[in-house]
Amino acid sequence: MDNSGKEKEAMQLMAEADKKVKSSGSFLGGMFGGNHKVEDACEMYARAANMFKMAKNWTAAGNAFCQAARLHMQMQNKLDSATCFVDAGNAYKKADPQEAINCFNAAIDIYTDMGRFTIAAKHHMTIAEVYESELVDIEKAIAHYEQAADYYKGEESNSSANKCLLKVGFYSAQLEQYQKAIEIFEQVATSTMDNPLLKYNAKEYFFKASLCHFIVDELNAKLAIEKYEGMFPAFSDSRECKLLKKLLEAHEEQNSDAFTEAVKEFDSISRLDQWQTTMLLRIKKTIQGDSGDLK
Repeated sequence: MDNSGKEKEAMQLMAEADKKVKSSGSFLGGMFGGNHKVEDACEMYARAANMFKMAKNWTAAGNAFCQAARLHMQMQNKLDSATCFVDAGNAYKKADPQEAINCFNAAIDIYTDMGRFTIAAKHHMTIAEVYESELVDIEKAIAHYEQAADYYKGEESNSSANKCLLKVGFYSAQLEQYQKAIEIFEQVATSTMDNPLLKYNAKEYFFKASLCHFIVDELNAKLAIEKYEGMFPAFSDSRECKLLKKLLEAHEEQNSDAFTEAVKEFDSISRLDQWQTTMLLRIKKTIQGDSGDLK
């Protein structure tokens, strides 16, 4: 379907909206319904933005939504302004990730000012995802996931906070910030182990914390596993805990074949994900004379 006509129409609407804004700022325009003209212009910018979206001109759509957002702000329509900034961010996401982040940040400023922290947290998560997948800046992604977790926690949305914290733990370990990752995995495991619906996941988080301990220091890992078994008896019977004990034994004996065998046996029943495999490889590399793979 040809949407080029939509683009032309959108451009005409933008020009008309610009005219209305200019005339509302003049002395006569101000006297004769200046505010009404600005409201009309807002509506035109939003309509133009949606036409640009149909034509897949994401930058123009983002720009039009931004114009509407600024005008709404001028008229103190804060909620409408924030909504337009979010729409602009979603359009820019497809063409200009950095501009998308600027728009989401503008919306977040409005929402936090209004005390709407849950929705601000949601947009911090969106920014984190843009940093993760589009701009590949993991440090910044971590910072936004942490901010989102803080806001969610403040609003008692603990499962959403934990979801963000797990991302922080996941990336912190990848960046070799093991102590930070351990604290997060322990915190999330502790908050889920008393929840009948979520306690099954606790063993996975204790497993992740144990792997981080293991990379730092073998004795640390041993003590941590004992502590986790005391805190959460179901962890003792888990396949993850049994694997850790086999790995500790192989590591003590500096036996890389036994280490690999234990990992393979576990993986044949419960698939290890990319993150777990990376951490296990880092542990295995601390065995003397190791070739550094799990084959």
